[in-house]
Amino acid sequence: MSPSMTFESSSSVTLLFDFWAVQGPAGMVLSVFVVLLLTVFYEVLKVWRVWLSSGSRLAQRQTPYSSPPSCRSDGGSVLEGSPSESSLTPIDLPPPAAGLRNRWLLHVIQTAVHVLQVTLGYMLMLCVMSYNTWIFLGVVAGSVLGYFISFPLLGYMLWSQS
Repeated sequence: MSPSMTFESSSSVTLLFDFWAVQGPAGMVLSVFVVLLLTVFYEVLKVWRVWLSSGSRLAQRQTPYSSPPSCRSDGGSVLEGSPSESSLTPIDLPPPAAGLRNRWLLHVIQTAVHVLQVTLGYMLMLCVMSYNTWIFLGVVAGSVLGYFISFPLLGYMLWSQS
């Protein structure tokens, strides 16, 4: 006899591992809550990954020249304080090795976040494939809640960087 491939709303299910065998309504409520939190975390990871990649693009776009000073207190000429003069003044850059090391560190962090996001996504997919209605609704509700919380935060983070 093959397992049923239709959704059911029972309060007993085994999720992901043998030790996560749910028996009864209290266990189901707790499991739905855990799955909901994992889904919210998944949505936050998506936003964090976008934020990390936008931060790396901003770092690549920066030029090695200083921005014009707002006012001069040393009594220099007007031409020295003008944007055309001061924007061409080079600033001290960190050695290339430090920049390369920072890019590699950012890339390692982005890779770790990606691996965590993919792993969590597949685990949530397997939870949905338990064909339990309550678990499915927990994943959907967690996705809605995670999107509702995290994407306005992304807009705020990107706006504050520029």
